[in-house]
Amino acid sequence: MLRFIRGIMGSELKKVPIPRNGVDYRGKIVLAPMVRSGELPSRLTALHYGADLVWGPETVDRSMIGTTRRINPDTKTIDWTRKPSQGAKTPPTEIKDSIIYRIHPEKERGRLIFQIGTSNPDLAVQAARLVAADVAGIDVNAGCPKFFSTHGGMGAALLRTPDKLCSILEALVRNITPEFEIGISVKIRILETAEETEALVRKLVATGITGLTVHCRTTPMRPRERAIRDQLRMVANVCREAGVACLMNGDVETRDQALELVREYGVDGAMIATQAEKNPSCFQAKANGGILPWDEVVERYISYAMEVENKFGNTKILLCQLIPGKQSASRTIGSCKSYTQVCGMLGFNHLMERAREVDFSLDIDPDNLGKKSKKDNSSALAAGGCTPASRPNKSQAKKGLSERGVTAQTTAKTDAHPNEVMTVPV
Repeated sequence: MLRFIRGIMGSELKKVPIPRNGVDYRGKIVLAPMVRSGELPSRLTALHYGADLVWGPETVDRSMIGTTRRINPDTKTIDWTRKPSQGAKTPPTEIKDSIIYRIHPEKERGRLIFQIGTSNPDLAVQAARLVAADVAGIDVNAGCPKFFSTHGGMGAALLRTPDKLCSILEALVRNITPEFEIGISVKIRILETAEETEALVRKLVATGITGLTVHCRTTPMRPRERAIRDQLRMVANVCREAGVACLMNGDVETRDQALELVREYGVDGAMIATQAEKNPSCFQAKANGGILPWDEVVERYISYAMEVENKFGNTKILLCQLIPGKQSASRTIGSCKSYTQVCGMLGFNHLMERAREVDFSLDIDPDNLGKKSKKDNSSALAAGGCTPASRPNKSQAKKGLSERGVTAQTTAKTDAHPNEVMTVPV
């Protein structure tokens, strides 16, 4: 792809230097940042089917600041956790930690981009510093039009305050890039006119970023409205002049289509969103199998979800996206209350034992027979041919993470260099 672009330009491309631990977005077809659909099992499934990079869901700076970084030996993940807000009558010892962000360091190494929701340069740097040693790049969300993002001046609201957006990017480039040697990027939407968009992009590419993604819709537009690509070539040209990689987003449905659009508009890569929610095998080229049957993809997704003990509620939401509406399974999946029930309903008998183990770990009654309890779960495990003794770590499921052998570092306070204290054995 790079050779093709160089050919049409007639010379070698100017390129902002890519930091040692960073990644070049050129020639990449990637998973877009999406709330719920960007959680770990979805990212692992997209990578399995050929996504070159994956963006995590937008994570607000204030939600990250003060988290504790924990290495979970059961799931082989790194979790950033914190105590949730609770009522005054609830003893703190009985409040379970909430997982704010979770990654798989082995399977996502060098391919995960952390997207941050922020409207403040100082908070952006504080939050980015907590995760920068474990990801391949930091991306600033300046494109989400939803209220949960824009109400605090974040997301697409930053398009109305370009000086603030530039100050955030400059702060991250100045503080994060030298320390962690990763790149900073930004995701935007087009503005009402090409002139406005061009002025904005010229400001952004001058901040020192290595990549820019443009969603080819304006802020008021929604996914059901067709993407507008008449500004795309101009944005690509401005980015190329500055040596910044340019990705496109909006109505990109398959890898093959993405590569055609890259050639047509002269961008460096493409981002897939909605279609990846429906069937992440869209990242496969047609020559390598293309889009696969839904049941094969669902089985792969469930396997990853159970491997990392994903919150069942999130898994069920994604299954409702992955199972086509015309399938009878889409009408019955909503009644399932556990991984065990899901696997039974879908006929994945070979996954049933693991499903019961995960339900037990997550303190879920696998058969939804009544009130959740460890005693009930133990009986269910025994009925499925698996006893708590066969998984000693799971017998500690209701204890705190530190009691389960989970290594923790409080990310808000440390005197050591993060690359030293955050080493993950894999």
